[in-house]
Amino acid sequence: MEAEPINDFAKFLNEISDKWSKEWIKNNVFEADPDPNKPKFFITAAFPYPNSPMHIGHCRTYTITDIYARFKRMQGFNVLFPMGFHYTGTPILAMAEAVAKGDKELIDLFINVYYIPKQDIEILKTPLSMAKYFHKDFKESMIKIGYSIDWRREFTSITPQFSQFIKWQFTKLKEKGYLTQGTHPVGWCPAHQNPVGQHDTKGDVEPEIGEYTLILFEGPNGEKYPCATLRPETVFGVTNIWINPEAVYVHAKVNGDIWVISEQAAFKLVFQNREVKVLKKFRGEKILGLRVKNPATNKEVPILPGHFVDPGNASGVVMSVPAHAPYDYAALIELLPNRELLEKLDIQPEKLKPISIISVPGYSEYPAKDVVEKMNIKSQRDPKLEDATKEIYSVEYHKGVMKENTGKYAGKPVKIAKEEVKNDLLLNGKADTMYEILNKPVYCRCGTEVVVKILENQWFIDYSREDWKELARKALSKMRIIPKEARKDFEYTIEWLKEKACARQRGLGTELPWSPGWIIESLSDSTIYMAYYTIAKHVNKYNIKSEQLTNEVFDYVFLGIGDVKEVSKKSKIPKEILKEMRKEFLYWYPVDSRHSAKELIPNHLTFYIFNHVAIFPEKHWPKQIVANGFVLYEGKKMSKSLRNIIPLRIASKVYGPDTVRLTLAVSAETPQDADFSAKLALSILERLRKMYDLTYKVARLEKDEAKETHIDKWFLSVIQNRIIKVTNALEELKIREAANTVLYTMEQDLKWYMENCEKPSGKTLKYFFNTWTKLLAPFAPFIAEEIWNILGNKGFISTASWPKVESKYVDREAELKEEYFKKLIADIKEILKVTKVKKPKKIIIYTAASWKKKVGEIVATNMDGSDVEVFRRSIKQVMSMREIRKRGKEAVDVVKNIIEVFREVPEQLREEIAKIDEYKVLEEFKKRIMKTTNSSEVVIMSEEKATYDPLRKAKYALPLKPAIYVES
Repeated sequence: MEAEPINDFAKFLNEISDKWSKEWIKNNVFEADPDPNKPKFFITAAFPYPNSPMHIGHCRTYTITDIYARFKRMQGFNVLFPMGFHYTGTPILAMAEAVAKGDKELIDLFINVYYIPKQDIEILKTPLSMAKYFHKDFKESMIKIGYSIDWRREFTSITPQFSQFIKWQFTKLKEKGYLTQGTHPVGWCPAHQNPVGQHDTKGDVEPEIGEYTLILFEGPNGEKYPCATLRPETVFGVTNIWINPEAVYVHAKVNGDIWVISEQAAFKLVFQNREVKVLKKFRGEKILGLRVKNPATNKEVPILPGHFVDPGNASGVVMSVPAHAPYDYAALIELLPNRELLEKLDIQPEKLKPISIISVPGYSEYPAKDVVEKMNIKSQRDPKLEDATKEIYSVEYHKGVMKENTGKYAGKPVKIAKEEVKNDLLLNGKADTMYEILNKPVYCRCGTEVVVKILENQWFIDYSREDWKELARKALSKMRIIPKEARKDFEYTIEWLKEKACARQRGLGTELPWSPGWIIESLSDSTIYMAYYTIAKHVNKYNIKSEQLTNEVFDYVFLGIGDVKEVSKKSKIPKEILKEMRKEFLYWYPVDSRHSAKELIPNHLTFYIFNHVAIFPEKHWPKQIVANGFVLYEGKKMSKSLRNIIPLRIASKVYGPDTVRLTLAVSAETPQDADFSAKLALSILERLRKMYDLTYKVARLEKDEAKETHIDKWFLSVIQNRIIKVTNALEELKIREAANTVLYTMEQDLKWYMENCEKPSGKTLKYFFNTWTKLLAPFAPFIAEEIWNILGNKGFISTASWPKVESKYVDREAELKEEYFKKLIADIKEILKVTKVKKPKKIIIYTAASWKKKVGEIVATNMDGSDVEVFRRSIKQVMSMREIRKRGKEAVDVVKNIIEVFREVPEQLREEIAKIDEYKVLEEFKKRIMKTTNSSEVVIMSEEKATYDPLRKAKYALPLKPAIYVES
């Protein structure tokens, strides 16, 4: 049974969301067509993968995108925000297969966490029906939460017409030489016999592939012990070999030679073009104490037990270099006290002494020993060894130099020697190579651990090409990246990207046009689909068939190649429609803002840049990318195991769609991880209710023409500041700052106004609510439409103009006076709190002496820069005035104190400091002070004319900070 609204107001929010969604659809509010009279804004977000219902984790990217789209629309831009659905790949396939096999855990998750009706489980047993089922859920959830999408442009990545577009894209990449066919290592699922990428794995983990050097130590019978290492240059420092005594090892015939490797290694080598035949199996302990020959030094070293050795990593055999490898040093220190074992294995401890082969500035001859001792590591199982290893490997690679005992490599930097040693060993048949998943274990969605396979005749997108990388760098340099710090992640990705397998032999998607049976994978068919949005409307409207969408059609529409008459004749698409499609593309492209999660920077978002620069001319390259953080639930990462995934339709129903949007908006800035919590959602729900209730009262007020009071002037002026702050924040995608200003700061402004005015002005309040509702609209569009309507406004607030600063309402003097009043009241209340006086008999307020006011005027003109700079400039001018200079240290102290006081004054108000007459302002505010402090009497005196000053308080008065005496 699905949840119900948490209270009546949440129920009301659901009702108005249905009401206004229907109105928007009925009036085609978000359907965007080219309009030469308006500037365009084309905004897209990564289209969703429908292998589960939409949940609040998905919601972050789309909500940020929609807030930004609505803001731009209200600014007067012609905004296009389209949406499609990504069916491509194996995740849907794997999940449907699991349901079909009766996977109890998954079915329980669907029924009891996602609230899918039991009778619908049958629908989820085939990939296409599952995709369509969750596609429907996503679309309904998006409509429910109010995304301002042009649904005329909807498509899926397996729609035949879209597949034609992808075939055209890949044909272009092939023509330009960006596709290669060859032999490359790829992540591979042994169960499905298919390459796997990030979207094919559990947890969306991209398999990172690295190449190990297998240095072939030789046993007494000629058998080889392939020691896997990422640092072949350290072979000269080997003291022994480590194997895991509890693991299963094998004698295997590998391409004709006998290798001693782990059972897992024998399995994995089969996928790397090796002929492997296992001859016998045994536990690692069986070969302890055996001597093997180092191929680089010809010295014999023993095989010793290393419990830290992972038999599932590479060959499962490791060479020990305790001088330069923290794991080896820690294991050796742990082993040496075991005299009984050493005697049994006939090992002399002194022969295991570390051999130093690399000199590094800042370390002893044994860098591994240094870092192990520094980190207080006592065991080979200590997790701190990972960090120790990273430190040593990094410093030795960048600063290390090979020592005399390394032969011809002596004196060479480690980074050079590493490659030379490896190449020499390979050339002389003393080493081999093996690929491994560096971030293992990585699992296919079917549950099988991913291995590395060397694929032959596989198609790859060649992201390693330097000329292509240069184009990508150029595009990135001209793009706006939000957040700014993400730029370095894009730069890094561009540099390390290499060939990427782009096709699979299973899953949904588009076949390579020249290689039937090979399906283009999900990170390769999702790079330029934004261009297809521009014409999807026409394809859908005119029912254009897939066979009509030839390469010539796409060449004409997207690149302006070909004669429209000839293209029309061949494709049987009317010339006028082709011209319309071309015009539409030229109007909308390039994409003005692309939105996705930050986890997609190392793949999708960077591929997006590469493929755009490959296919389109520079004028159509992307302009901006926004990468947002994740969503936590009650402070924890959402996961199936924690069963804390909240479907969006449930969250919307419980709290109301606007509440969900605002909760995501206020909980974190765009690049940070948002935390959706019930407590925050409930507080926002209550805040919306209060503001909504106030709307009714304001709607009934007459627009009086009474003279504006000081508090009206202050309120109207502050509203202008809020418009500026919210606008600037949204321009920078500082969603949290903007939302907090609208939801909290402006509510506080309203509360202050209501508490401090004798009679609220209907005109002022209606101006506030009209402005506030517009500023609220991008965040909470449904309640904004409802309030807009209640206030008697025409049309939709979604298409109303964004508030502009009205100079007639800007009154800095009124703002400064009110800031002055607020700080004064705060100071008085602090005194009352300390003295425990509840109803003061008299409050005397002393304004600063005239000479201090002159000093204040000087300081006010010098407030730019640091406090030291302000003091230096101010004191120079102050001390040029004879009557002040004679006050000596007192004048110096006053300057310092005034700087401190003026720092608290908002920057835009500092120009007003010299104009304000504090005595006059205090006289004006006397009644307010008495009322606010519950005082029987308030007396205003200047410091010079302080006729009553029993505690000598007056001398402490400063400009904008009067001295205060309370009499109880």
